[in-house]
Parts: sequence; structure tokens; C-alpha cells
Amino acid sequence: MAKVQTTDIRHQPYWLDQTGPAPATGGTLPDRTDVLVIGSGYTGLNAAQVTAAGGRETLVLDAGDPGFGCSTRNGGQVSTSVKPSLPKLTAKFGEQKARAIRQTGVDALEWLGDLIESEGLDADFRRCGRFHAAHTPEHYETLVRDAEQMRRDEALESIVVPRAEQHKELGTDTYFGGLVYPRHCSVHPGKMHRAMLIRALDAGATVIGNCKVTGVEKTSQGFTVTTAKGKVQARDVVVATNGYSDGIVPWMQRRVIPIGSYIIVTEELPEATIDRLFPTDRIASDTCKVVYYYRTTPDRRRILFGGRVTTGETDTVSSAKLLHQSMVRIFPELEGSAISHSWNGTVAYTFDELAHTGTHDGIHYAMGYCGSGVSMAGYLGMRTGQKVLGLAEGKTAFDDLPNPTRPLYTGKPWFLPAAVGYYRWLDARQCRAAAAGA
Repeated sequence: MAKVQTTDIRHQPYWLDQTGPAPATGGTLPDRTDVLVIGSGYTGLNAAQVTAAGGRETLVLDAGDPGFGCSTRNGGQVSTSVKPSLPKLTAKFGEQKARAIRQTGVDALEWLGDLIESEGLDADFRRCGRFHAAHTPEHYETLVRDAEQMRRDEALESIVVPRAEQHKELGTDTYFGGLVYPRHCSVHPGKMHRAMLIRALDAGATVIGNCKVTGVEKTSQGFTVTTAKGKVQARDVVVATNGYSDGIVPWMQRRVIPIGSYIIVTEELPEATIDRLFPTDRIASDTCKVVYYYRTTPDRRRILFGGRVTTGETDTVSSAKLLHQSMVRIFPELEGSAISHSWNGTVAYTFDELAHTGTHDGIHYAMGYCGSGVSMAGYLGMRTGQKVLGLAEGKTAFDDLPNPTRPLYTGKPWFLPAAVGYYRWLDARQCRAAAAGA
């Protein structure tokens, strides 16, 4: 079993090493504001940028430092974000609505790329494509069938990579081929968040961190928002807390499932090793139920490896060891590699695997990105800002979707350890059977 030294690991996101000093934020909490945004991640900052640029006095509050959550803690992989397939969505909502939902994922990815490129944002954005690897032969056949259907019905481009050609994409024999999605992208999450923070500040928004919101009460004039530093009266409120929604609006908290995701980054590796393992510089993921995702860092000197490591939540010392073992299983030549960073973040799943946005009791919200929110979070944040301004273009295909919960669920996922344990067992059994038959 591979061992990894954990005493010198930095337990913070690798991305923060390259962002430099943060711009000045903070200040005195005002008595009132036009728009109060709770959460300073991609969703909240893009909503705030739109409302501030539209002339509304806008205040953004965060329980931690601005961007403390998953906006600076993700793996920087950008996909089309919508997990359910077109046939599944069609069976549930009808073809027209299903196509609109799926298209929103494409629109979100294109919006992010266009924003970064048109405004010259420093975010290490690359249209590199993603290799999605099959962990069994049966999963490979399913991927190929699904890819053909998506090309035919949605014009979604993909490239089939059989196992015999796998090393052209990924330097491992663990998998049984896969698909390349050439439109998927990579980004530096820390730099992207910093650029979005600056955009919101430049538009005139005020951002105050370390000011936890503990309650929102509707009044005849709008809302009273209670915080750790006092109360603020607001005409409009936007909740943009995603996986960090504890204790703000119970109705919303009951509709998202907070799940920890864990990431490690290696120390610098030889250039030849990086070139052998990631010859095309694509981002990568696999078909396991408990998915792993990995890529090189933007400078192609290190490998980032992330995923779910235990049935329950754990600390970043333990997760570093477990992730290193899984990384070495896929890339055996990394057995002697050292880890420089280990961290975690909390994503928010939903019971129907779809993001949700809209209003509840007059409060605007966008959340539940199901681990694929790097583009969707900012996009729905932007659309939410437009809705606050009363603009018709703010409407999306996600607005009027049923937003399910479960009886007795209050926001604490007591069922998660059993579900993750079952899926880990299923993945392991399938991998053993595939290896035996290889």
C-alpha cells in the first residue's frame, strides 16, 4: 500500500498560493441596502455585479473570508453541468423543457468562456476538453451508446477512445477506454474568484466577510437580515450559499444535501512524468458512482486529484492518505510522490440532481449545482441578478422546476454514509470483476 508523508502538507487550497493579496473589502455594516446577497462565491458575486451595475445599492455578506467556500476549493473542471440525460428529463418534464434544461448547461459553459475572454480575466481558462474514463467494459459500452445519442439528439460533440488508444489521452491501464468531450474546459478557481470579486467591487458592490447571516425575516418594506454584526434592512435578498446554507432559510436548507469533496495536489513532478500521464492536458474523471476527478495544475508541474474518500466526513490529514492511495491505484508510478496540499470543500447536491433557482417567500436563490457548478453557479448568479432588476432575460429553464425534499430531512444528510458506502462497495465489486476479466 502506498504511503504518503503528511507532516509538511499545507491544509489549504493550492489555488490560494497564486492569487496574492486580496483587494480591500469590509467596512461598516449599513443600516439598509437595496440588495443584500448572502454568499460571496461565484453565484453571489455575479448576482451582485449585475445589480450593482444596474444601479442598485448592493451588499454582499459572507460568514468567512470572501470566497472561503467551494468557489476557491473546487478542482477547476468546467463541464456542461447538467447530470440527468435528455431521455430522463424528457420522461419527467416533456421534450421541450428537457431540451431547455440541457441547453442551459451548454449556455453556462459558453457564458463563462466568453466572459473570461471578452474581459481579459486572469483565470488560466483553457478549452482543453475532458477525458471521461470507463471503469468497466460495460460502462465503456454505455458511454459509447450515450455519446451517439447525444450527438444525434443534442449535437453534443464527443470522441470515442477505445482502451487500445487510451494512453494517447491518459497514462493509465486502469480504465477500459472512455470519451473525450472537447468543449469542456479548465480554470484556476482562485484566480477566477478573485477576478469576479474585483468585477463586483468595480461595479459598486460592497463586500463584507466574516459577517455570518443568521436569519432573514420578511417585512412590509422588504426584509430584515440578522447578522453577527447587526441587522440590515433590504429591499431584495439573494441567498447564494449552496453547500454552506446552514441556519439561514430552513426551506432552502431542506432542499440541498451538503457533501464534502476532498482534493490533494502533488509536489512538483518531472516534466516527462506529467507528459506521460496527461499527454493532452485534458481534465479527467471516471464513471464510478463515487467519482474521482483529476488534472494537472495550470503550469503542468503538479497533479491535482480529488473525490470522495470515506462514507462520512473526515479531516484533511486522513483524506490526503486515502486520496493518495486512490491516485496511485490509477497511476502506479506516482507511488513515491509527495503531497504538497490537502483540503476539502462542501458541494450541494439536490434530490433530483438538478440545480435550482427562483424565489421562495420573496427571497431569490440559486443553488444545488451537484458538484458541477464552476460555470453554472456564476451563470445562474448572473441571471438571478437580472431577475432582481426585473429583466426578462433573467428567466431560465430551471426557474419553475419542482424543488423536492424528503420527509424528516432538515439539511443534515443522515442517510449519506449508507448511500456512499453502498456505492463504494458497488464500484469496488465492478472494478474487481472487470480486472478479473481483462
